Amino acid sequence: MAACSAVVAVVRRLPIWSVPVVWTLALGLWGLSREHSVWRDEASTWQVARRSAADIWHMLGQVDVVHGFYYLLMHGLFACFGPGTTTLRLPSVLAMAVAAACVTVIGSRLAGAWAGLGGGLVFGLLPAVQFHLQEGRPYALIAAGAGISTLLLVTVLQRERGGRGAHWVAYGGAILVCGLLNWLSLLIVPAHAATLAWARAPRAVWVRWATASAVGVAGVLPLILFSRRQSGQVSWIPPLTWHMLIGPAVLLAIGCLGALLDRPRTGRVSVAAVGLPLLVVPQLGLLGLSLIRPLFLDRYVLFSMLGLALLVGAALGAAVRAVRPGFPRASSWLVPVLVAVAVAALLPQSLAKRSPASRVDDVLATAVHVRRLKQPGDAVLFAPSARRDTALVSPDDFAGLRDIALAQSPVASGTLKGVEADPARIRTAMLAQRRILLITDAPGVARPLSGGRDRMKAAVLREYFTVVADEAVRGRRLLVYERL
Repeated sequence: MAACSAVVAVVRRLPIWSVPVVWTLALGLWGLSREHSVWRDEASTWQVARRSAADIWHMLGQVDVVHGFYYLLMHGLFACFGPGTTTLRLPSVLAMAVAAACVTVIGSRLAGAWAGLGGGLVFGLLPAVQFHLQEGRPYALIAAGAGISTLLLVTVLQRERGGRGAHWVAYGGAILVCGLLNWLSLLIVPAHAATLAWARAPRAVWVRWATASAVGVAGVLPLILFSRRQSGQVSWIPPLTWHMLIGPAVLLAIGCLGALLDRPRTGRVSVAAVGLPLLVVPQLGLLGLSLIRPLFLDRYVLFSMLGLALLVGAALGAAVRAVRPGFPRASSWLVPVLVAVAVAALLPQSLAKRSPASRVDDVLATAVHVRRLKQPGDAVLFAPSARRDTALVSPDDFAGLRDIALAQSPVASGTLKGVEADPARIRTAMLAQRRILLITDAPGVARPLSGGRDRMKAAVLREYFTVVADEAVRGRRLLVYERL
């Protein structure tokens, strides 16, 4: 009995943010390897992170400069801990735990402990967060940076004299890091401006905020200008359509309801003043940019989920306050029970997010089948050439295979997929082969072959070869051809 009392006493002394941190870490570590699968976006991180820093720098001059800071960070982690799904995804898990802690602290300061705890727990359950919680890409790190910068802003607004210089230096640094990870995250700057206007911040705070923000944005400006040269990389994003607005509209409706329950008033720092701009401004800002150039992908504004979690937490806090007068004991169980209900309701989706089928394809599974089907002397082709990522992530499985279309390797060319020879040379090389392994997209996700090289590959295989093996593997298709 004494031991139990001691444990309870220790738990009560723990900071409230520790509960959502442990909760988010548990959600992130659950099924982290996704049955040892890696999809095409993560494959880009994997294969670039394995290059030397000089090779990464060379590549950034040609492609993917917008992710350069993240690639260099992952290069360091791969060098220290080795490549693998844990090294690839654990930074995102840790970053989301930091973001959950920030939500909890902000909610607790502005609306009470139950609002903070509820918001922190809900954050890890949001479907978009669960998807990127285990993603080897930079968006979770941006969410952590956005959470830190927002917490710093709330801190200086709650203090007299507009906070200390160290707060503003840290704030500007957080904005800079977020922008270097993806410059569209700078949409958090106008969101914070809306919070300052709502809270009627004094002139001194506005001046310091503007200075810190300007320094952060200025540090990202060279990246923004240079990345415009590589704008063709996002040419695949579809134009904005009405059905694409349904998701943001639902999120904004939920957020507005939470803000109303927080009883928003101008002139004070509240959950509504912080959370609603953080949710609304990035979403509307990205929609506005997408009217000029198609850019609308929800992952670009994943950090806006911090605002949604804060507002949902405020609603949970309001519910506890409403129940407490009549049912004081039951009110203490309201948030845990509602979170448990949410866990049960979202369990099918949570399981789906942790399966290989949750992503478009799986480069590792394809490589395993290549190892099984290849024979000495075989050649390999990729259509489109971006499917070469399978060989770049799992080179050992492709040992002995000759990539007969490749003229210059990805590392030498400073690209993600290498440079292929002209169609005539590829055709000649194909006709000299007895067996060719072709790696392409599975029918369900394949797009029509558009390049001259890929159409030529298909025509030669159709005319001079016959299929002896055809296997669809998690979004990819592996065909083995033998000469007629």
